[in-house]
Amino acid sequence: MQADAANTDLKIEIAILDDDLDFRNYMEDFLMDEGSYTVRLFAHPDDLFAANEQHLPDIVLLDMKMGEFKGDRVLEQLQTRWPGLCVIVVTGYPSLEDMRLTFKMNVFDYLSKPFSLAQLRQTLKNAIDTFGLGKTPQDRLRERLGHRIKMLRVERDWSLKDLAATTKLSVSQISAIERGTHLPSMESLLSISKAFDKKPSEVLEAIDF
Repeated sequence: MQADAANTDLKIEIAILDDDLDFRNYMEDFLMDEGSYTVRLFAHPDDLFAANEQHLPDIVLLDMKMGEFKGDRVLEQLQTRWPGLCVIVVTGYPSLEDMRLTFKMNVFDYLSKPFSLAQLRQTLKNAIDTFGLGKTPQDRLRERLGHRIKMLRVERDWSLKDLAATTKLSVSQISAIERGTHLPSMESLLSISKAFDKKPSEVLEAIDF
């Protein structure tokens, strides 16, 4: 599975909250034409919250200036109710203070209207790469477990050959596991865990999967 949404059959779901109907329709047309996304449109925060309760999107594009609705209040509710949700702030009235505030609230990025489609495309790609979106659970498991094993090896200042010698696995096997290309077999995981003086459950628990 590739991080770029264009290279996977799993589409990224984007929820857009904006009080401007023309902007919502414009964004929907662009994202649907990209072929890598599904889109849900919302004009009222309560509708977005209700939809999130049923099915959480991968990314939320949030307008910060929506008349009676305060974007910072909506953002606070999103972050409180769904910690870790990828939120990209969109506003037609940017200010340095607004940027500081939103980044303090752990938004992923900030787009100022009018932005180019190239800017939007790159921001979404960055979010997909950072959050590992569009990946199957198996892909995420392989990547996280591989990364954890690599970090354990680096902490010991071991080379791939050092770990291979300790586990009796081949260098190519360990390299493929660390790259997330292959999951280790139970026997391989036991050998790798033993090499680091850990139980397999400790290694798995550390990847937060």
